[in-house]
Amino acid sequence: MSGPTATSGPADSRDLQPINDPYAVLRNRDFLLYLVGRFIASLGQQMLVVAVGWEIYERTHAFLPLGIVGLVQMLPMFLFTFPAGHVADNYHRKRVLLWTQIAMAVICAGLAVISALQAPVVWTYCCLFAMGTARTYMWPASASFMPQLVPRELFARAVAWNTGCFQIAAVIGPAVGGLLIWLTHRAVGVYALNAVASVICFTLLFWVRSHQAAPARERMTIQSLVAGLKFVYRTKIVLGSITLDMFAVLLGGATAMLPVYSKDILHVGPRGLGLLQAALPFGSLLMALVLVHRPPLQKAGRTLLWAVVIFGLATIGFGISHSFWLSFAMLFLCGASDYISVVVRHTLVQLLTPDEMRGRVSAVNSLFIGTSNQMGEFESGFVANLSGPIFAVVSGGVGTILVVIVTAVIWPEIRKYGRLDT
Repeated sequence: MSGPTATSGPADSRDLQPINDPYAVLRNRDFLLYLVGRFIASLGQQMLVVAVGWEIYERTHAFLPLGIVGLVQMLPMFLFTFPAGHVADNYHRKRVLLWTQIAMAVICAGLAVISALQAPVVWTYCCLFAMGTARTYMWPASASFMPQLVPRELFARAVAWNTGCFQIAAVIGPAVGGLLIWLTHRAVGVYALNAVASVICFTLLFWVRSHQAAPARERMTIQSLVAGLKFVYRTKIVLGSITLDMFAVLLGGATAMLPVYSKDILHVGPRGLGLLQAALPFGSLLMALVLVHRPPLQKAGRTLLWAVVIFGLATIGFGISHSFWLSFAMLFLCGASDYISVVVRHTLVQLLTPDEMRGRVSAVNSLFIGTSNQMGEFESGFVANLSGPIFAVVSGGVGTILVVIVTAVIWPEIRKYGRLDT
């Protein structure tokens, strides 16, 4: 079930493509198929997030069931992240991706049946747990598969295109999902469309030519499972960049406080809340257009540090602002600077990791960043409950800047890192 294969590496004739051409990577057939497939799947997933939340609240009229949605999807990350990294390094990554897309299609079809029959909500939670498991296995396989599709000098631009497409899906998906629910008054159609999106993604990935050599199978042991964690600890640039991003997300996330700011501080109501929530992905989209049309970063390490500093300063600006448009601008700047740090971090992690370790290192990366997103929302809510929302946001921004300073001192290798494509 692996589709077309190619024994030659991805960097043969494609090395002749002009590095400074922002669209050169899109003329890579395999990467384009991968990019379109992942975009369609991400669009479906963003639609599904809206549908699940709406339906569970519509059926239960309670807040706790909404919290359980996040819990049942986060739990597989703790249970299966390290086995997922082992699988990505010991089996063909393309096959892992294909099987996870089949699983996602079946699970979404199950959600559609549950919704149509109005079956007990516990079955929805079972499907969400299964979906979280499939995603946990998909993430390290996907992240470690992409470097095999493009030559090294084009990888940073490939990351920029891939991340930009995800941001587009994050903007369009919830709006389309909400519109479909508004038109039909049901979530069944959204689940069905997401199943179709997974099938389309499967089809496109099937025709991607695999450049991965047959992996030498390694028995799953505690030592093999934590090998990625050990590699991250030994590789100071990778450890520093992951730590920096993790604490920046943990401390600097202002999104949890957006409902409070829109209602009680900026007094703009739900309409203003929607605009504020859109500011971050719009900032990321603009920065995506900038990065894909410029040469690879010449001082990637310093750029990463400054991007996180700007993220912290913009978070502080949002925290103290009482003007809607200033708040919008600060969130826009947060999105743009965060996009830079994501592209630099993901590129560094993949390029500095040997291919036989990429799955396990990607699993460690996804675990740290994924859980810090959830913990960041909890941290903001906890501090706001003690000291108020403004202090929660401003202190988080200050903490983010302090983390940058500490990171630059502890891991000077990051400050010295040069071109992103070397």
